[in-house]
Amino acid sequence: MMAGRGTSRTRLSRNAVLGAAVALADEQGVGGLSMRTLAEDLGVVPMALYKHVSSKEDLLDGMVDMIVAEIDPPLEGQAWKTTVRSRILSARTVLQRHRWARQVLETRTTRTPAVLAYTDSFIGMFLDRGFSVDLTHHVMHALGSRMWGFTQELFDAPGPAAGPSVAEDARVDTASGSAQPDAAQLAELARRFPNVLRIAMASAHDDGVVGRGCDDQYEFEFALDLLLDGIEGLHARGWTSART
Repeated sequence: MMAGRGTSRTRLSRNAVLGAAVALADEQGVGGLSMRTLAEDLGVVPMALYKHVSSKEDLLDGMVDMIVAEIDPPLEGQAWKTTVRSRILSARTVLQRHRWARQVLETRTTRTPAVLAYTDSFIGMFLDRGFSVDLTHHVMHALGSRMWGFTQELFDAPGPAAGPSVAEDARVDTASGSAQPDAAQLAELARRFPNVLRIAMASAHDDGVVGRGCDDQYEFEFALDLLLDGIEGLHARGWTSART
């Protein structure tokens, strides 16, 4: 049994339980987190936790609330684009600190008050700076999960359609920029998926194209700035979704 972070049941509180759960997930991943392992870590019996969290789902919701609280508040006195960009990159920093959080966020069906407060504040960054409700609605759809600091990467993993002989044995590591398939595998990739291969192998982009290769942080900011520039243009033109 691991040494517990807690020493007495009387010291338990909801915040203490959630903080311990976040720390445990940071260390071991969320997959191994259970009420039993958390109780062991705190040095209490599992039933003691249920005085503070009603279920595993309540625990996960509370953990999300804990990390949302780490996201920086909106900047004061700044242009909307600077404020939104800074907030999104702060959320990304938080998710990089808590690698398990993206998986949990994607599975939440309950919007807790903390999550709703963050969403409300995020929408306010647009409305308070003169955006129409109509444009803000569509902006939120366009930004999607970026408001939480993540988006699905283009080359997260090989698709199943490629088949095990190509997708598993001829991987291209776009994050580090190193290619591992041999000549025969490259030839097969080129025959079956020529356009995918061209992009996946473009790890040394020209400075005028992307600049630093397939670095996750760079690609995230590139797409974010592309969106914000487009949104800025729509706002300046008084764009509306009304059909004419």
